[in-house]
Amino acid sequence: MSVSYNIDGQATAYRDEFEQTGYSLVRGLFSADEAERLREHYMELRNRGSYKNDFSGHNGNDRDPLRRYPRMAQMHRWDDTSLQWMIDPRIDQVMTTLLGRSPYAVQTMIYFKPPGSRGQALHQDNFYLKAEPGTCVAAWMALDHVDRDNGCLEVVPGSHRWPILCTEKADTTVSFTDVTVPLPDPQAAVPVVMEPGDVLFFHGALVHGSNPNVTTDRFRRALIGHYIEGEAEKVASYYHPALRMDGSELTLDVAEGGGECGEWTDTPDGPVAVLTGLQTITRKHE
Repeated sequence: MSVSYNIDGQATAYRDEFEQTGYSLVRGLFSADEAERLREHYMELRNRGSYKNDFSGHNGNDRDPLRRYPRMAQMHRWDDTSLQWMIDPRIDQVMTTLLGRSPYAVQTMIYFKPPGSRGQALHQDNFYLKAEPGTCVAAWMALDHVDRDNGCLEVVPGSHRWPILCTEKADTTVSFTDVTVPLPDPQAAVPVVMEPGDVLFFHGALVHGSNPNVTTDRFRRALIGHYIEGEAEKVASYYHPALRMDGSELTLDVAEGGGECGEWTDTPDGPVAVLTGLQTITRKHE
């Protein structure tokens, strides 16, 4: 994956978008051919059987589509294709543009999201990663055309300025995860329609999630990398060891869970998330 991608002419626009909305969409960062090869690679791996860090056991005969095609995680620890994608210079270049310095890489995931499968309730990534100081940043790459019908990612613009919110139970009939965050405006999330090879970069406090895949014949496969800002000193234990973008390991401290979280308070200027709550729900990873 050594194809070059020149973002110099758009660097300011990407950086401004990221600062204003909490995310930046880089279209065509990877080619459609690269996306197709990655899609085929992960389908082959998935069809071979189960792996450590699968979301659930691989059962090709289960009625739940997510048990027939469970997501995979931390593939970079045993699969070189995943590792090379995770530390690809193009991702490093965009991250450095957005953050001001090269990040540390801590997680890979592949979501298959076959037809009929549940989505993922609204959440903030740094609830799980607990990167500090600073935050985590995701690189979310579409391997299929993604839209509302097959459960594209939906984001709440500007929510990266909020603290990590206190979580509550999610509706597991429509979400494969069991926690979510409340919003003053339930309709605030907007869909991000993407083509294979597009990559959405977003801040660890950005509220995002997805609805179920209501199609009968389309997957919504996505390859995700999680990174932490290059000055971070701590991250949750599941994400160790962290990697520099040259692939070398580095030692960070372990971030603990719990602590203050944001609750919505009415003010004359509208609802404001104030750190008046204590996080009572913990999860080891997303």
